[in-house]
Amino acid sequence: MDAQSIPLRELKKARTKLALYEASLELIGERSFRELLVDDICRKAEVSKVTFFKFFRQKEDVLVYFMRVWLTWRRIELAERPLRGMTAIRHMLGKVVEEAETKPGLMLSLIGFLSEMKMHPCMPELSPAEIRLLFPGHEELGAQEPDLHQEFTKRIREAAEDGELRPGVSMESAVALLHTIFYGAYLTGHLYGNPDLMGVYETHLEVLCADREREIRHEQSGKRPLYGRD
Repeated sequence: MDAQSIPLRELKKARTKLALYEASLELIGERSFRELLVDDICRKAEVSKVTFFKFFRQKEDVLVYFMRVWLTWRRIELAERPLRGMTAIRHMLGKVVEEAETKPGLMLSLIGFLSEMKMHPCMPELSPAEIRLLFPGHEELGAQEPDLHQEFTKRIREAAEDGELRPGVSMESAVALLHTIFYGAYLTGHLYGNPDLMGVYETHLEVLCADREREIRHEQSGKRPLYGRD
């Protein structure tokens, strides 16, 4: 949908919602999500609490919204370059590491929330105005609901086709392990206080990688010690 065809009222609503979303991300980067109050978000965005709850039923919905936006941008990047298999997986993990540098509490908040839900949440539907503001020039992909499980399945299938996946590891097991790596390695790196989060991810990816792929990574990394310890 062209920006000219979106009603001004819808654009204003979308801008207000995004102001709340962006204020939340900034505040989550400064403190834990549990400590964050809706009042804090509204004050930073200069929006009333009534307005906040028009867009988000609860504070935690901001995390789901972030997941929707983050996954969509990864799909856009992977479609543009394009990357396959383990290279695509490493690209996604690298983006997690980049987020951690500016918003250290965000991924931990998301992991905690998902563990409480015991399931992946349904991705929120975005209005045409939100899509236009969030993903300018990429509206078609922005309108499609992303699915982390489907994305991981696609990349693991590519890795298997390209000989990057360790022999004997089934597709189903590999996808499940990749979810474990995506969330668990980040948490482990945090608990061990290792600033080299990508190194932690690489250590865990060895479970999935074929021997030649592991050898190449060892040569490139100089065999990083596990979790930063000798």
